[in-house]
Amino acid sequence: MICSVRTLGITGIQGSSVVTECYITNGLPNFDIVGLPDAAVKEARERVRAAAKTSGLHFPTGRITVNLAPANLKKAGTHYDLPILLAIMSACGGIRRPRSTCAFLGEVSLDGQVRPINGVLPMALAAKRDGIEYLFVPAENAAEATLARGPAIIPVRNVRELAAGLNGEITLEEEPPWMPDRKKTHVLDFKDVLGQENVKRALEVAAAGSHNVLLIGPPGSGKSMLSKRLPSILPDMTWEESLEVTQVYSVMGMLPPKEPLLIQRPFRSPHHTVSNAGLVGGGTNPKPGEISMAHKGVLFLDELPEFRKDTLDLMRQPLEDGKVTISRVSGAVTYPAEFMMVCAMNPCKCGWFGDPSGRCSCSPQAVENYRSRISGPMMDRIDIVVEVPAVAFEDLRSRAEAEPSAAIKSRVDLARQRQNERFGKASGMCNARMGPDQLRRYCDLSDDCAALMKQAFDALGLTARSYDRIVRVSRTIADLEGSQYIQPHHIAEAIGYRAVGLLDR
Repeated sequence: MICSVRTLGITGIQGSSVVTECYITNGLPNFDIVGLPDAAVKEARERVRAAAKTSGLHFPTGRITVNLAPANLKKAGTHYDLPILLAIMSACGGIRRPRSTCAFLGEVSLDGQVRPINGVLPMALAAKRDGIEYLFVPAENAAEATLARGPAIIPVRNVRELAAGLNGEITLEEEPPWMPDRKKTHVLDFKDVLGQENVKRALEVAAAGSHNVLLIGPPGSGKSMLSKRLPSILPDMTWEESLEVTQVYSVMGMLPPKEPLLIQRPFRSPHHTVSNAGLVGGGTNPKPGEISMAHKGVLFLDELPEFRKDTLDLMRQPLEDGKVTISRVSGAVTYPAEFMMVCAMNPCKCGWFGDPSGRCSCSPQAVENYRSRISGPMMDRIDIVVEVPAVAFEDLRSRAEAEPSAAIKSRVDLARQRQNERFGKASGMCNARMGPDQLRRYCDLSDDCAALMKQAFDALGLTARSYDRIVRVSRTIADLEGSQYIQPHHIAEAIGYRAVGLLDR
């Protein structure tokens, strides 16, 4: 007796089609699962047997062989429990054989309940791609599965109910499509930040063009406070961007309760003791890291020189490519990693180098050693460097309310709209990611701008790579102003965002 039941698997954050094949024959009782199963899949034997018996189903006593095809694809996770149980029950005649257009996902408990699983959204998207018409998922994951806008989603609460539905004894209801509530949740606002107008302007430029930023200032100057408010001025995510981000969080099992779709751009702030795998992803069974969790959002690295140099250097390639590939003996997986990096650091180990109070106790060599913890190639990925001075007493005592995030965001949205018109909204391109062709096409400099750039090269000792960074930032400043062409004052402001002594070492 042979029966096949369709299901799905996950490689990285991409779903793939899997077929659960069951063969039952006479012989001594035995239950084998083949097809490169991991430990969680192998343990399904005991869960499935107990769930069938407690649900009132007759579990066969012969020799049972379950194959998860394709056999060369590693199978991991507990979502194979339900299709394995159905394949066995269908093979022995206990449940009517499901149609080939149906697929099943879910972990079963010993008492026959169907528990929620991770990674439902990418598997639902794969089901849509593969032409599956009905997808049976745990009831708690049903709303998430409807985001795929593909197959009909049937929520399953327990094995007994599913068996009755497949046998035609009851009707299983379809889950209605889940619609996100677009009302704004509470976010930190720039109106709470007193003073620091130059830093706010730099962050506005960074948000408009998705430029990487480094904030340098003494302790207590507001570097972290400003950085944590950056998401409040970033453009809203599109539906496609929300799906991309939600897939990562779905695989990690980190979706908020009752909120299957993420509509706020992520803000990730890993501690400086984070491991290599924790930052970029990896492990024996690879998982996304912090850079993938920050996809389409902000990765905030506080106390940048305290991070291990080799850990920081692992981000160099993802910052360029917008993705990270993890290779293992068993295969390679690719995770998205298109994020905006915001870093903060003190000017020296004690934090007071250059302060007018003269309280810094660091020697010039100690200052250089502290700053040299960040490699030159890593600094090459940073577009804007801005000093964050200590807040003046007059600003702290001022009762005037600072400009709110909503006003800044409106200007950022207009600048992004101009970039969408320039590059095409579907491309997802921002000024910070312009390549040589785009730079030549959209960032042609007038004679006055070229003359100003030449003066900067001669006076500041800029490099060729500095040129591209300055031009990209200038293009963003021009977009904020609504200018079709880059003007000399745009170039001047972009040059002002260069901390030459730190960046161009």
